Amino acid sequence: MNEDLLNCATMKGASTMLVDLTQYLWILWLALVVLFIVIEVLTLEFTFLMIAAGTLIGGLGTNLLGGPWWLQIALAAAFSGLLIFTIRPVLLMNLEKGADPAKSNVDALYELGGRVTGAFANGVGEVKLDNGETWTARIDDRSPASAIPVGERVAVAAIEGAIAVVVPEPSEPRTAEPRATTKPPRKEEK
Repeated sequence: MNEDLLNCATMKGASTMLVDLTQYLWILWLALVVLFIVIEVLTLEFTFLMIAAGTLIGGLGTNLLGGPWWLQIALAAAFSGLLIFTIRPVLLMNLEKGADPAKSNVDALYELGGRVTGAFANGVGEVKLDNGETWTARIDDRSPASAIPVGERVAVAAIEGAIAVVVPEPSEPRTAEPRATTKPPRKEEK
C-alpha cells in the first residue's frame, strides 16, 4: 500500500512539474523573439525578423490563447516560413528600389577601358584606365596576346588585389560612312 502511495505521489509530482514548465513557456517565446531581433540587427537581411514575427504570432500568441506546446511550435514554424516566403521578398525588393544603380569601387572597374602606359615584361605592365587611375596590370591567361604594346587599348577583365587583369580591346574595322553633304535646316530665329 505504501508503494502505491509513493508511486502515485511521484507521478503527481512529475505531472505538476510538467505543468509548471508549460505555464512559463511564454518566457521562452519572448526570449526567442528578442534573440532573433538581435541577430536581425546584426545581419540586416530580414530573415531573422520574419522568424521573430512568426515566433511572436505563432508561438507566443498560441501560448497566450492556451494552445498546447506542440501546436505553439508548429504555428511558430508555419508563420515564420510563410513570412519568409511572402513578406521578405517584398521588403528586399522595396529596399533595393532606392539603391543607386551606378557601380562603384572595384565593380566599376570591370570592363573599363584603358591604354597601356608601361611595357609588359614577364606578363606584368602598367595601364592607365579611362577613369584616370594608373594600375599595375597583367595580361589575362585566356587572352591570345602574350604582349600588348605601349599605347594599345585594353579592357579590364578582372581585379586581383591591386593588379588589373586586362585583355586587348578588339579592334573593330571602321567602315567609312558617307557624311551628309548638306547641312540640316536651322530654326528660323524671330
